[in-house]
Amino acid sequence: MGTNDQARTGDEQRDLELLQKLSVARKALLQQIGRKIVGQQEVVENLVAAILAGGHVVIIGVPGLAKTLLVQTLSEALDLTFSRVQFTPDLMPGDITGTELLEEDHATGRRVFKFVRGPVFANVVLADEINRAPPKTQSALLQAMQEKTVTVAGQTHILPSPFFVLATQNPIEQEATYPLPEAQLDRFMFELNVGYPSFEEEELIVSTTTGAGSVTIEPVLTGAEVLDLQQLVRRMPAPPSLIKFAVGLARSTRPTEPGVHADVKKYVSYGTGPRASQYLVLGAKARAAMDGRPVPDLDDVRSIAMNVMRHRLVMNFQAEAEGFGAAQIVSLVTRR
Repeated sequence: MGTNDQARTGDEQRDLELLQKLSVARKALLQQIGRKIVGQQEVVENLVAAILAGGHVVIIGVPGLAKTLLVQTLSEALDLTFSRVQFTPDLMPGDITGTELLEEDHATGRRVFKFVRGPVFANVVLADEINRAPPKTQSALLQAMQEKTVTVAGQTHILPSPFFVLATQNPIEQEATYPLPEAQLDRFMFELNVGYPSFEEEELIVSTTTGAGSVTIEPVLTGAEVLDLQQLVRRMPAPPSLIKFAVGLARSTRPTEPGVHADVKKYVSYGTGPRASQYLVLGAKARAAMDGRPVPDLDDVRSIAMNVMRHRLVMNFQAEAEGFGAAQIVSLVTRR
Protein backbone atom coordinates (compact mmCIF):
# COMPACT_ATOMS: atom_id res chain seq x y z
CA MET A 1 0.00 0.00 0.00
CA GLY A 2 1.40 3.38 -1.02
CA THR A 3 1.80 6.41 1.22
CA ASN A 4 -1.18 8.19 -0.38
CA ASP A 5 -3.38 5.12 0.13
CA GLN A 6 -2.32 4.90 3.77
CA ALA A 7 -3.06 8.59 4.30
CA ARG A 8 -6.45 8.22 2.61
CA THR A 9 -7.28 5.20 4.76
CA GLY A 10 -6.24 7.14 7.87
CA ASP A 11 -8.46 10.07 6.91
CA GLU A 12 -11.40 7.78 6.24
CA GLN A 13 -10.92 6.07 9.60
CA ARG A 14 -10.82 9.45 11.34
CA ASP A 15 -14.01 10.52 9.58
CA LEU A 16 -15.77 7.31 10.65
CA GLU A 17 -14.70 7.96 14.24
CA LEU A 18 -16.02 11.53 13.98
CA LEU A 19 -19.32 10.22 12.60
CA GLN A 20 -19.66 7.89 15.58
CA LYS A 21 -18.77 10.76 17.92
CA LEU A 22 -21.40 12.96 16.29
CA SER A 23 -24.06 10.28 16.60
CA VAL A 24 -23.33 10.01 20.34
CA ALA A 25 -23.12 13.81 20.72
CA ARG A 26 -26.49 14.23 19.02
CA LYS A 27 -28.20 12.10 21.66
CA ALA A 28 -26.40 13.95 24.45
CA LEU A 29 -27.34 17.32 22.91
CA LEU A 30 -31.01 16.40 22.70
CA GLN A 31 -30.88 15.17 26.28
CA GLN A 32 -29.30 18.39 27.57
CA ILE A 33 -31.64 20.66 25.59
CA GLY A 34 -34.58 18.55 26.73
CA ARG A 35 -33.77 19.47 30.33
CA LYS A 36 -35.05 22.99 29.61
CA ILE A 37 -37.07 22.63 26.40
CA VAL A 38 -40.13 20.39 26.40
CA GLY A 39 -41.04 18.84 23.04
CA GLN A 40 -40.11 20.60 19.76
CA GLN A 41 -37.77 17.72 18.88
CA GLU A 42 -37.98 18.31 15.11
CA VAL A 43 -37.15 22.01 15.55
CA VAL A 44 -34.20 21.13 17.80
CA GLU A 45 -32.85 18.53 15.37
CA ASN A 46 -33.08 20.93 12.42
CA LEU A 47 -31.37 23.61 14.49
CA VAL A 48 -28.49 21.23 15.23
CA ALA A 49 -28.33 20.25 11.53
CA ALA A 50 -28.00 23.93 10.56
CA ILE A 51 -25.18 24.35 13.09
CA LEU A 52 -23.34 21.36 11.62
CA ALA A 53 -23.82 22.76 8.10
CA GLY A 54 -22.60 26.20 9.19
CA GLY A 55 -25.91 27.89 8.35
CA HIS A 56 -28.03 30.60 9.96
CA VAL A 57 -31.63 30.05 11.07
CA VAL A 58 -34.75 32.19 11.46
CA ILE A 59 -37.23 30.80 13.99
CA ILE A 60 -40.87 31.86 13.66
CA GLY A 61 -43.48 31.45 16.37
CA VAL A 62 -45.92 33.34 18.57
CA PRO A 63 -44.67 34.76 21.90
CA GLY A 64 -44.11 32.41 24.81
CA LEU A 65 -42.96 29.30 22.91
CA ALA A 66 -39.39 29.41 24.32
CA LYS A 67 -37.68 30.45 21.07
CA THR A 68 -35.15 32.59 22.93
CA LEU A 69 -34.61 29.94 25.63
CA LEU A 70 -34.02 27.30 22.94
CA VAL A 71 -31.22 29.30 21.32
CA GLN A 72 -29.62 30.13 24.67
CA THR A 73 -29.80 26.50 25.81
CA LEU A 74 -28.23 25.31 22.55
CA SER A 75 -25.30 27.71 22.98
CA GLU A 76 -24.75 26.40 26.53
CA ALA A 77 -24.86 22.77 25.39
CA LEU A 78 -22.30 23.55 22.68
CA ASP A 79 -20.08 25.59 25.03
CA LEU A 80 -20.19 28.61 22.67
CA THR A 81 -20.22 32.31 23.51
CA PHE A 82 -23.73 33.73 23.32
CA SER A 83 -24.99 37.23 22.63
CA ARG A 84 -28.56 38.50 22.45
CA VAL A 85 -29.64 41.59 20.52
CA GLN A 86 -33.20 42.80 21.10
CA PHE A 87 -34.23 44.39 17.81
CA THR A 88 -36.32 47.54 18.25
CA PRO A 89 -37.26 50.41 15.90
CA ASP A 90 -34.61 52.68 17.44
CA LEU A 91 -31.76 50.13 17.23
CA MET A 92 -28.79 51.44 15.21
CA PRO A 93 -26.26 49.43 13.14
CA GLY A 94 -23.47 50.39 15.54
CA ASP A 95 -25.43 48.83 18.38
CA ILE A 96 -24.87 45.48 16.64
CA THR A 97 -21.47 45.71 14.97
CA GLY A 98 -19.76 48.02 17.42
CA THR A 99 -18.45 51.54 17.02
CA GLU A 100 -15.33 53.67 17.29
CA LEU A 101 -14.95 55.81 20.39
CA LEU A 102 -12.55 58.71 20.86
CA GLU A 103 -10.29 57.99 23.82
CA GLU A 104 -7.65 60.15 25.45
CA ASP A 105 -4.34 58.72 26.61
CA HIS A 106 -3.89 60.29 30.06
CA ALA A 107 -0.11 59.86 29.92
CA THR A 108 0.44 61.69 26.63
CA GLY A 109 -2.82 63.61 26.22
CA ARG A 110 -3.13 62.17 22.72
CA ARG A 111 -6.59 61.28 21.45
CA VAL A 112 -7.09 58.11 19.43
CA PHE A 113 -10.06 56.19 18.07
CA LYS A 114 -10.64 52.78 19.62
CA PHE A 115 -13.02 50.19 18.19
CA VAL A 116 -15.43 48.80 20.76
CA ARG A 117 -16.87 45.48 19.64
CA GLY A 118 -20.62 45.04 19.49
CA PRO A 119 -22.68 41.97 20.41
CA VAL A 120 -22.19 40.46 16.94
CA PHE A 121 -18.75 39.32 18.14
CA ALA A 122 -19.98 36.02 19.60
CA ASN A 123 -20.30 32.44 18.37
CA VAL A 124 -24.09 32.46 18.62
CA VAL A 125 -25.90 35.74 18.02
CA LEU A 126 -29.60 35.78 18.83
CA ALA A 127 -31.34 38.46 16.76
CA ASP A 128 -34.52 38.63 18.80
CA GLU A 129 -37.58 39.87 16.87
CA ILE A 130 -35.37 40.77 13.93
CA ASN A 131 -38.25 42.26 11.94
CA ARG A 132 -38.83 45.03 14.50
CA ALA A 133 -35.73 46.98 13.38
CA PRO A 134 -35.65 49.11 10.19
CA PRO A 135 -33.85 47.88 7.05
CA LYS A 136 -30.76 50.01 7.75
CA THR A 137 -30.22 48.14 11.02
CA GLN A 138 -31.13 44.74 9.57
CA SER A 139 -28.49 45.26 6.88
CA ALA A 140 -25.80 45.45 9.56
CA LEU A 141 -25.98 41.64 9.67
CA LEU A 142 -25.61 41.05 5.91
CA GLN A 143 -21.80 41.12 5.79
CA ALA A 144 -21.54 39.23 9.06
CA MET A 145 -23.81 36.42 7.88
CA GLN A 146 -22.19 36.02 4.47
CA GLU A 147 -18.51 36.78 5.03
CA LYS A 148 -18.12 36.31 8.81
CA THR A 149 -16.56 39.77 9.03
CA VAL A 150 -17.59 43.28 10.07
CA THR A 151 -16.31 46.49 8.47
CA VAL A 152 -16.37 49.69 10.55
CA ALA A 153 -14.67 52.94 9.49
CA GLY A 154 -12.85 51.15 6.67
CA GLN A 155 -11.39 48.51 8.99
CA THR A 156 -12.46 44.88 8.60
CA HIS A 157 -12.75 42.75 11.74
CA ILE A 158 -13.01 38.95 11.69
CA LEU A 159 -15.83 37.40 13.71
CA PRO A 160 -15.34 34.42 16.05
CA SER A 161 -15.52 30.95 14.57
CA PRO A 162 -17.89 29.16 14.51
CA PHE A 163 -20.43 31.94 13.94
CA PHE A 164 -24.20 31.67 13.67
CA VAL A 165 -27.06 34.14 13.53
CA LEU A 166 -30.22 32.64 14.98
CA ALA A 167 -33.09 35.08 14.54
CA THR A 168 -36.61 35.00 15.93
CA GLN A 169 -39.74 36.48 14.43
CA ASN A 170 -43.31 36.92 15.64
CA PRO A 171 -45.75 36.05 12.80
CA ILE A 172 -48.72 37.93 14.29
CA GLU A 173 -47.02 41.23 15.12
CA GLN A 174 -47.62 43.66 12.25
CA GLU A 175 -47.39 47.15 13.76
CA ALA A 176 -43.91 48.72 13.84
CA THR A 177 -42.38 45.81 11.94
CA TYR A 178 -40.22 45.76 8.82
CA PRO A 179 -40.32 42.61 6.65
CA LEU A 180 -36.89 41.17 5.97
CA PRO A 181 -35.70 41.82 2.40
CA GLU A 182 -35.23 38.81 0.14
CA ALA A 183 -31.43 39.27 0.13
CA GLN A 184 -31.37 38.78 3.89
CA LEU A 185 -33.89 35.95 3.96
CA ASP A 186 -31.75 34.13 1.39
CA ARG A 187 -28.84 34.13 3.84
CA PHE A 188 -30.79 32.04 6.33
CA MET A 189 -30.30 28.35 5.68
CA PHE A 190 -33.50 27.28 7.44
CA GLU A 191 -36.81 28.83 8.40
CA LEU A 192 -38.17 26.86 11.35
CA ASN A 193 -41.75 27.21 12.58
CA VAL A 194 -42.33 26.62 16.29
CA GLY A 195 -45.86 25.43 17.04
CA TYR A 196 -47.89 25.16 20.22
CA PRO A 197 -47.05 22.28 22.59
CA SER A 198 -49.43 19.36 23.07
CA PHE A 199 -51.68 19.26 26.16
CA GLU A 200 -49.32 16.85 27.94
CA GLU A 201 -46.26 18.91 26.99
CA GLU A 202 -47.88 22.10 28.25
CA GLU A 203 -48.73 20.40 31.54
CA LEU A 204 -45.08 19.42 31.91
CA ILE A 205 -43.91 22.94 31.00
CA VAL A 206 -46.14 24.51 33.64
CA SER A 207 -45.20 22.00 36.36
CA THR A 208 -41.44 22.38 35.76
CA THR A 209 -41.34 26.17 35.41
CA THR A 210 -43.52 27.18 38.36
CA GLY A 211 -41.39 25.54 41.04
CA ALA A 212 -38.22 26.56 42.83
CA GLY A 213 -35.85 24.18 41.05
CA SER A 214 -33.20 25.23 38.51
CA VAL A 215 -31.54 23.32 35.70
CA THR A 216 -27.87 23.42 34.73
CA ILE A 217 -26.85 22.54 31.16
CA GLU A 218 -23.68 20.49 30.72
CA PRO A 219 -21.61 21.29 27.59
CA VAL A 220 -21.55 18.45 25.06
CA LEU A 221 -19.25 19.88 22.37
CA THR A 222 -16.66 22.66 22.35
CA GLY A 223 -16.32 25.28 19.62
CA ALA A 224 -13.27 23.46 18.19
CA GLU A 225 -15.22 20.19 18.03
CA VAL A 226 -18.11 21.95 16.26
CA LEU A 227 -15.64 23.22 13.64
CA ASP A 228 -14.26 19.68 13.17
CA LEU A 229 -17.77 18.32 12.66
CA GLN A 230 -18.57 21.10 10.18
CA GLN A 231 -15.54 20.07 8.13
CA LEU A 232 -16.66 16.44 8.37
CA VAL A 233 -20.05 17.37 6.90
CA ARG A 234 -18.31 19.22 4.08
CA ARG A 235 -16.11 16.20 3.31
CA MET A 236 -19.03 13.77 3.11
CA PRO A 237 -19.64 12.67 -0.49
CA ALA A 238 -22.88 13.70 -2.18
CA PRO A 239 -23.90 11.27 -4.95
CA PRO A 240 -24.43 12.90 -8.37
CA SER A 241 -28.05 11.70 -8.28
CA LEU A 242 -28.61 13.60 -5.02
CA ILE A 243 -27.08 16.81 -6.38
CA LYS A 244 -29.19 16.48 -9.53
CA PHE A 245 -32.32 15.97 -7.41
CA ALA A 246 -31.56 19.00 -5.19
CA VAL A 247 -30.85 21.29 -8.15
CA GLY A 248 -33.98 20.06 -9.94
CA LEU A 249 -36.05 20.69 -6.81
CA ALA A 250 -34.82 24.28 -6.53
CA ARG A 251 -35.31 24.97 -10.24
CA SER A 252 -38.84 23.55 -10.17
CA THR A 253 -39.96 26.61 -8.16
CA ARG A 254 -38.90 29.08 -10.88
CA PRO A 255 -41.85 30.16 -13.07
CA THR A 256 -39.57 30.83 -16.07
CA GLU A 257 -38.17 27.29 -16.03
CA PRO A 258 -39.60 25.04 -18.78
CA GLY A 259 -41.80 22.18 -17.65
CA VAL A 260 -42.65 23.49 -14.16
CA HIS A 261 -46.05 22.86 -12.59
CA ALA A 262 -48.90 25.14 -13.69
CA ASP A 263 -49.40 26.40 -10.12
CA VAL A 264 -45.77 27.56 -10.00
CA LYS A 265 -46.32 29.68 -13.11
CA LYS A 266 -49.62 30.93 -11.72
CA TYR A 267 -48.65 31.87 -8.16
CA VAL A 268 -44.85 32.40 -7.96
CA SER A 269 -43.11 35.65 -8.91
CA TYR A 270 -39.58 34.49 -8.10
CA GLY A 271 -38.40 30.98 -7.25
CA THR A 272 -35.47 29.84 -5.15
CA GLY A 273 -31.91 30.71 -6.17
CA PRO A 274 -28.71 28.60 -6.16
CA ARG A 275 -28.33 28.99 -2.37
CA ALA A 276 -31.35 26.73 -2.00
CA SER A 277 -29.61 23.99 -4.00
CA GLN A 278 -26.46 24.38 -1.90
CA TYR A 279 -28.33 24.27 1.40
CA LEU A 280 -30.43 21.29 0.32
CA VAL A 281 -27.23 19.29 -0.20
CA LEU A 282 -25.46 20.60 2.92
CA GLY A 283 -28.53 20.05 5.05
CA ALA A 284 -28.95 16.51 3.71
CA LYS A 285 -25.31 15.79 4.59
CA ALA A 286 -25.82 17.15 8.11
CA ARG A 287 -28.96 15.06 8.68
CA ALA A 288 -27.15 11.94 7.46
CA ALA A 289 -24.15 12.68 9.69
CA MET A 290 -26.45 13.09 12.71
CA ASP A 291 -27.75 9.57 12.04
CA GLY A 292 -24.20 8.21 11.72
CA ARG A 293 -24.59 7.58 7.97
CA PRO A 294 -21.58 8.44 5.75
CA VAL A 295 -23.66 9.25 2.63
CA PRO A 296 -26.92 11.25 2.42
CA ASP A 297 -29.90 10.07 0.39
CA LEU A 298 -32.90 11.66 -1.33
CA ASP A 299 -35.08 11.31 1.78
CA ASP A 300 -32.63 13.57 3.62
CA VAL A 301 -33.19 16.23 0.95
CA ARG A 302 -36.97 15.85 1.15
CA SER A 303 -36.92 16.09 4.95
CA ILE A 304 -35.41 19.59 4.90
CA ALA A 305 -36.90 20.91 1.64
CA MET A 306 -39.66 22.88 3.38
CA ASN A 307 -37.24 24.55 5.82
CA VAL A 308 -34.81 25.48 3.05
CA MET A 309 -37.20 26.64 0.33
CA ARG A 310 -40.33 28.13 1.92
CA HIS A 311 -38.84 31.51 2.92
CA ARG A 312 -37.05 31.91 -0.43
CA LEU A 313 -40.18 31.96 -2.58
CA VAL A 314 -41.73 35.28 -3.59
CA MET A 315 -45.44 34.77 -4.18
CA ASN A 316 -47.46 37.08 -6.46
CA PHE A 317 -50.63 39.04 -5.78
CA GLN A 318 -52.89 36.30 -7.11
CA ALA A 319 -51.44 33.83 -4.60
CA GLU A 320 -52.09 36.28 -1.79
CA ALA A 321 -55.64 36.92 -2.99
CA GLU A 322 -56.42 33.21 -3.21
CA GLY A 323 -54.61 32.26 -0.01
CA PHE A 324 -52.06 30.08 -1.81
CA GLY A 325 -48.86 30.07 0.23
CA ALA A 326 -45.21 29.23 -0.34
CA ALA A 327 -45.51 26.07 1.77
CA GLN A 328 -48.08 24.70 -0.67
CA ILE A 329 -45.69 25.23 -3.58
CA VAL A 330 -42.86 23.45 -1.75
CA SER A 331 -45.15 20.53 -0.91
CA LEU A 332 -46.25 20.40 -4.55
CA VAL A 333 -42.77 20.29 -6.09
CA THR A 334 -41.37 17.94 -3.44
CA ARG A 335 -44.01 15.30 -4.25
CA ARG A 336 -43.26 15.35 -7.98
